[in-house]
Amino acid sequence: MNLRYIALLAALMTSVIYGISFTVSKEVMPEYIKPFGFIVIRVVLATVLFWIAGIFAPKQKIERKDFIKIATVSFFGIALNMLAFFKGLSYTSPISGSVIMIISPILVLIMSAVILKERLIKRRILGIFVGLGGALLLVLYGNSNDTDNPDALLGNFLVFVNAASYSYYFILAKPLITKYNPVNFAKWLYLFGSILVIPFGFMELTEVDWSLMQQETLLNIGFVVLFTTFCTYLFNLFALTKLKATTVSVFVYMQPIFASIYAISQGKDSLNTAHIFATLLIFGGVILVSLPPKKTTNTISTDK
Repeated sequence: MNLRYIALLAALMTSVIYGISFTVSKEVMPEYIKPFGFIVIRVVLATVLFWIAGIFAPKQKIERKDFIKIATVSFFGIALNMLAFFKGLSYTSPISGSVIMIISPILVLIMSAVILKERLIKRRILGIFVGLGGALLLVLYGNSNDTDNPDALLGNFLVFVNAASYSYYFILAKPLITKYNPVNFAKWLYLFGSILVIPFGFMELTEVDWSLMQQETLLNIGFVVLFTTFCTYLFNLFALTKLKATTVSVFVYMQPIFASIYAISQGKDSLNTAHIFATLLIFGGVILVSLPPKKTTNTISTDK
């Protein structure tokens, strides 16, 4: 099979797992583990898995000058991303969180224009404003099913911060991923991530009463560590080696589909009018942003 198709499949599987994880994570926190404590478990255990996997990966030395770059990528792709996401998800609903996340492709496009100096055409600019309007609608009104939760607005905002941080991670990680093996890159990425998140979550981790954990809760934690963290990061890193960052980020818009199906099937969430209108706006924005420009005689393929 063509490596590009495998990369597309990896990006799709990432969206499926992330979609399920919105509900799975809510089952664990904050009842059993507070958000930052859960992040420490997630990142530290994933770091162990990546270093074990690194034993079997091709040997590759990281250049000294790239360690600072990897630490910076780790801040946005691991620390800020995960801390904001889990804290926000502990306040908001799975469907609201997943819909806000699909603003990522638009944010990636904005950052690509600012940082990588990619040209923005009028259609994509329109898409940016349509998508941001949908995100704003959801942040303000997306938790109408959860009127007894005064922190829902804060939760939606934190998920938006997570989306912005995750988008910036895509831009920063691309040149490093093309230079290093995904496993070797990930083990250092997560090692720096562990150092960054432990100060925030150590106290919450010490408060966990493991005797109260049911088998289902432990399985949910295992799912987040093994699949939502370890597997998805490998899938994403592999996809980034074969595809453009904006192409990979577009798969984020499928997360609400899988998140909604799983959450509703488990009786953990329900749709409301704001969800539907916000989703339509953001989908419209993503479509406008993602459509390829009209071909010209100088058009060059942007994906590998």
